[in-house]
Amino acid sequence: MVTKVDFKNKYKKLYKPDTNEVVVLEVPVFQFLMIDGMGSPGDSKEYLDALAVLYPVAFKTKFLSKAKGKDYVVPPLEGLWWADDMRDFRAGHRDKWKWTMIIMQPDWITQKMIDEAIKITMEKKPQIPTVISNLRLEKYKEGKCAQILHIGSFTDEGPTIDKIHEFIEKQGGKFDGNKQKHHEIYLSDPRKIAPEKLRTVIRQPFI
Repeated sequence: MVTKVDFKNKYKKLYKPDTNEVVVLEVPVFQFLMIDGMGSPGDSKEYLDALAVLYPVAFKTKFLSKAKGKDYVVPPLEGLWWADDMRDFRAGHRDKWKWTMIIMQPDWITQKMIDEAIKITMEKKPQIPTVISNLRLEKYKEGKCAQILHIGSFTDEGPTIDKIHEFIEKQGGKFDGNKQKHHEIYLSDPRKIAPEKLRTVIRQPFI
């Protein structure tokens, strides 16, 4: 029987925080399936198209891996967020936000497997958005980060983000918002859970 790995359980401190207080942790290098874009999350066509290709390829890759004897639970959606002028980010000018939406991939997943998953997905879904060609497999290192669990709607994240930024400043740390990108991990499905009960990990790398 093939053992199914759940990376949320394997890396509990990163994916299953049990407190809404800020903690400092060291995040190792992971590889991710990534796609870049710009615009308002949730309602811009570019963002919706990105998710429309990211999820199918992530799940197809998982099934290809299972066929080779290594099964796993597809990790949650994550997002890296920033703006050329971080004042636009803090002020909520969502049309100027830039993002990279990502799903973590096990270290045994190769670019060849991703390419195969993309090919199969395109064959089965001829109308899939053309941004599928922009998907990539890439390693990402964050290193030292402050992290907190936010419970509530995405639009109410402001005080939680302020809390993590104030913590970093008290630690004598700093970040510029571009090199050290704002990072969110979406533990809840907003289609199934009330906004006030959504659980989102907010992570901010700093130096």
